[in-house]
Amino acid sequence: MGVSAIILIGIGSVVSFLKIEGNIGSFLSFLGQPVIALMAGVIAALTLLPKFNEETLTKWVAEALLDAAPILLITGAGGAFGTVIKNTGIAEMIQGWNLADTFSGALFLLIPFIIAADLKSAQGSSTAALVITSSLIAPLLPTMGIEGAVPLALVVMAVGAGAMTVSHVNDSFFWVVTEFSGLKVKDTYKAQTMATLLQGLVTIIVTMILWVILV
Repeated sequence: MGVSAIILIGIGSVVSFLKIEGNIGSFLSFLGQPVIALMAGVIAALTLLPKFNEETLTKWVAEALLDAAPILLITGAGGAFGTVIKNTGIAEMIQGWNLADTFSGALFLLIPFIIAADLKSAQGSSTAALVITSSLIAPLLPTMGIEGAVPLALVVMAVGAGAMTVSHVNDSFFWVVTEFSGLKVKDTYKAQTMATLLQGLVTIIVTMILWVILV
């Protein structure tokens, strides 16, 4: 049933991209809104109940809330912290850095990587890390002479590499892995946290190699 929600969101994105208008376009865009699509998925999931009665419904909802509550709380706290960081004036400070001499060429990719990794590790949300880092780095690109599809794509890859480094207790997905896999927190650190650290490091190294080859 989760797949149906993803399909609806995907259809809504396609409609928005193609700028489909009219009643059909508006209806599909409405269904593609994440809140509406997820609600539709929940309603569809109710058909899987063995018995649609108060006892079964209450039990299932209670178990779902027990698993989801910590994830929702941590996600909300991470998003709030990300907004606080964005409003501290750090953007102006980073834009004032003179990076042309020290971080030129492939070395520049370390800047978005480190910023995104710091944000990800500090507040847990990959989405917040991606958005905030992009807004901080974008004004620097023209001054560094970074333009064109390939260099910009590699900068995006560097931001993405940092945004996956690292997943730990303040990341909602860390708790998704912990809760639904039955792992202990220390074991999730060994598996999830170390895996995301390795993913991020390998991705930034590959990205820098691609810069040397392609740019």
